[in-house]
Amino acid sequence: MAEDIGSTVPRRQLGRLLRQYRTEAGVTLDAAAEALEYSRQKIWRIECGLGAVRVLDVKAMCELYGISAELTEAMKGLAAETKSKGWWHAYGDAVPSWFELYVGLESAAAHLREYGDNLIPGLLQTRAYALALYQPGSRLSVQERERAVEVRLQRQTLLTRRLPQPPRLDTALSEAVLRRTVRGPGVMTGQLTRLLEASELPNVSLRVVPLAAGPHPGSVAGSFVILDFPASKGGRVPEPSVVYSESLTGALYLDKPEELRAYENAWAGLDVLALSEAESRDMIKRVIGEMRHD
Repeated sequence: MAEDIGSTVPRRQLGRLLRQYRTEAGVTLDAAAEALEYSRQKIWRIECGLGAVRVLDVKAMCELYGISAELTEAMKGLAAETKSKGWWHAYGDAVPSWFELYVGLESAAAHLREYGDNLIPGLLQTRAYALALYQPGSRLSVQERERAVEVRLQRQTLLTRRLPQPPRLDTALSEAVLRRTVRGPGVMTGQLTRLLEASELPNVSLRVVPLAAGPHPGSVAGSFVILDFPASKGGRVPEPSVVYSESLTGALYLDKPEELRAYENAWAGLDVLALSEAESRDMIKRVIGEMRHD
């Protein structure tokens, strides 16, 4: 199950290529829709990678844009890949539509750089901590909360999967995250112990940005993840990096060069200020000791 990365990356690659070739051919979205007798919305959804794509549609679009037979065959192959389903589809509504894209990208990434400004990142949460994040007045039922947590725990298996190779996870956490109590000392000591265990994995780096560092780029950016992707099958250009930033009602997916540069700079600033991995483990152990003696 954890080995299935689904169709997210092929959909995005195909959409980006079709948009590029349409633009190079000087065909507007409206002109393409009229020529192909498609709705404008259909072409827009294909170009945004928002669903499976029929090989027949790709063939028609390639013909309209004057794409070579060789490239057309490669893109028809991508279209076939857009029909595969990732493991998260089995969880239905437990994975919101705005988050489904992220889960697919996360599963396909080769390198994740995540800054946690307020909470422990989902890939490192314990079941008790994750459940505790849902307040008693949550609109979700007990069963819905359990399924949401199950999705989070299933996501975590990518760090220890056998194939494909698990991604590298570099995590920077604000010291405030360690000290922010979630459902009492018992849950927190269990969660912090989990952080220590995760930091021992060969593909995981965990560092703490101390409060003593003062204001820093992460203070403005808030929590975010930078995802980098491996080379694609058949020598295709790898999926461009993307920044994911979540909010209460949805998420932002940022991939414009200037957006990526801003978050790369924020990460570089965090990298300078964060404690070493060994110092970070020592701090986590101290916080655990403080909580046990309170």
